[in-house]
Order: sequence, then structure tokens, then C-alpha cells
Amino acid sequence: MPSPTIENYAKAIYQLTGGQTDRSAATGSLASLLRVSPSSVTSMFKTLQESGLAEHRPYEGVKLTDKGVKLALRVLRRHRLIELFLVRTLDLSWDEVHEEAEHMEHAVSDLLIDRIDAFLEFPELDPHGDPIPKSDGSVATSKHTPLDQCPCGMKLTLERVLGQDPEFLRYLSDAGLGLGTSLSIVSENRPAGTVIVEVAGNHVTLGRDSAKLLLMGSPNN
Repeated sequence: MPSPTIENYAKAIYQLTGGQTDRSAATGSLASLLRVSPSSVTSMFKTLQESGLAEHRPYEGVKLTDKGVKLALRVLRRHRLIELFLVRTLDLSWDEVHEEAEHMEHAVSDLLIDRIDAFLEFPELDPHGDPIPKSDGSVATSKHTPLDQCPCGMKLTLERVLGQDPEFLRYLSDAGLGLGTSLSIVSENRPAGTVIVEVAGNHVTLGRDSAKLLLMGSPNN
């Protein structure tokens, strides 16, 4: 069985490349996402390559092989089902479950995860709107538009949040921005880097970096 460290690297590369085997993840991006030094990332590339999980090319980054994508999807399946299980059965909030799932995803068996999947009636999305990979390795795809790219005045629905930072998620909750929330962009100030949205009659100010993490859909979709 792959070590937790290898699983974390496979998952991180998948997240940075969108699971596309023709895309590379840069050393610096991996180091930032995993909160390790670039030298640690470089050292791990050899292990991933020897395991047949990834291909590394100097100055280009690292790409997952088909085997690496399969492992990453298994880890993401565990992680996202655990998050949803904690929300639905223990009433944890969406800002509390990420770190718990990070620890638990390496300890549970595929059998237990399949039972959790069935218990939850085979959900498609986790508490943050991320798609949950199926047991056969397939994962649903959908089109969303980042909030910072949406036009002013258009009515939108928040369908997915990419950021997992607990403080950021709590800010969204306090502002009334949960999954399924309807909103519209009131104004944007590009020089200041802010976007103001209207949520249930209230105005909420977001930085553009935060707005990029909010993926929107039309209320009619």
C-alpha cells in the first residue's frame, strides 16, 4: 500500500493539474500546497517515478501517470466521503471537516468507504461542492464560472468553493454564503481588487482572490 506521504503527493498533483496526465505540476506549487520545502518535493519525485505514479522532467514539473491518477482519485473519494459523513452524521460544519478528513483518509479501507457511500445514498458532491469520485474511478465533470469572471447584475448560485481554509469558510458562512445561495454582483473595483455581491438583501465585500475560489452557476441550471 502507498504511504500517506505518497498518497498526499498524488492527490496534490491531481488537484494542481485537474487530473490531466498531459499537464504538469510545478515544484513550487506543490511545495506551497503541501506546506513543505521545494527540496522535499524534488526528493519525492524520484520515489513517485520509481513507483510508476508520476513522471518528472527537470524545469517542467511532474505529471501523474494513469496509475497515479487512479491513486489520487481513491484518496479524494475517501476524503470527500469522510467530509460529508462528518457533516451529516456528527453535525460538523464545512469549516471543521477538512483537517479531520486529511487524517482519516489514510486509515480507512475501501470497504468502509464503500459502506459510507451506500449509507449516504451515493452522493455526488461533498460539503464544499467538490465531486465525489465513484468506486470505479470515474468522476463527474461540470462547468462553473469563478465569481470574479461573472458580469455585474447577473443572478448566480454558489455551487462550489475551492478554498478549504477554515477562516475563509467561516467568513462565507457568517456572510450567508453557503452552497446553493443565490446572489448577484453589485459592483467591482478592479484597482482595489474587490467584488461586492448582494446576498439576501445584504452587501458582502470579497477580495478578487477570494472571488476566484467561488464557482458559480445560473439559478436556472
